[in-house]
Amino acid sequence: MATPTVTKDQIVLRMSHSAAPVARIAADTTIRLETADCFSDQVQGPDDVGRGLDWNTVNPATGPVYVEGAAPGDVLVVRIERLEVADHGVMCTGGGWGVLGDRIAELSWRFLSIADGRAGWEGGPRFAIRPMIGVIGVAPAGDDVPCGTPGPHGGNMDTRLIGEGATLYLPVQVDGALLAAGDLHAAMGDGEVAVTGVEVAGAVTLHVGLRRDLALNDPLLENGDLVATIASASTLDEAAASATAAMAELLHARLGLDLADAVMLMSAVGEVRVSQMVDPLRTVRFEMPKSAYEPSYGPLL
Repeated sequence: MATPTVTKDQIVLRMSHSAAPVARIAADTTIRLETADCFSDQVQGPDDVGRGLDWNTVNPATGPVYVEGAAPGDVLVVRIERLEVADHGVMCTGGGWGVLGDRIAELSWRFLSIADGRAGWEGGPRFAIRPMIGVIGVAPAGDDVPCGTPGPHGGNMDTRLIGEGATLYLPVQVDGALLAAGDLHAAMGDGEVAVTGVEVAGAVTLHVGLRRDLALNDPLLENGDLVATIASASTLDEAAASATAAMAELLHARLGLDLADAVMLMSAVGEVRVSQMVDPLRTVRFEMPKSAYEPSYGPLL
């Protein structure tokens, strides 16, 4: 049976409980979402920049997809099976955007070619790509959230670990979950300091399931090597504290570790990582290697 596909013209700019689903799937189903880049494919070359951009259409997410049976209190389990990226991408920084936006007067653009697993701009370096999803999340129960803003629902987390082979756990807040995704990057370093990664159009193939035995308030990520709690807040300090607390509580609740022991284990082998520091809320993750606890306590998830 062919994998159902949602085309990139079926998008939302805000994650909302009132958004009309563009597709419905049963739990334990694979779906493919075609995605525009973060600029809604407006910028294909220097001439497009000169014509100006509609900044009201940035960060589109394809969807939302209604997952049958998903209800508040459940956890949506999204395994990223495949990421496809276009053969070209775009980056920009400056003009007030990015960590050093106050030191680069004008908004500067670079247009990159992507081939043979590497990307680069004319006259510049070429580097290995590492495709990832910038925006992925479910609808919040309360006010709408622009796709460019991260939070407990997911959204614009810009976390480079959200790539092929990873599994993302998202706390469901509304019936059907209303999953959407977009803003693919061919490559992006921790921090996303320019305000962009290598922004690309593409497609994501996701296997979507449900769990009802896992209590989460914020997104959680798992891959072959580690588990990471993800938190977003107004400051990096607040986000780091939230991600750290979430990991400690997870180890305590799921593995039975005394809270003090959990925190000391985290301090010995865990890592606090900055995912992004340029969005309306900052995103931090706490990474815990599976090798630190599985031999003694078994799987966390």
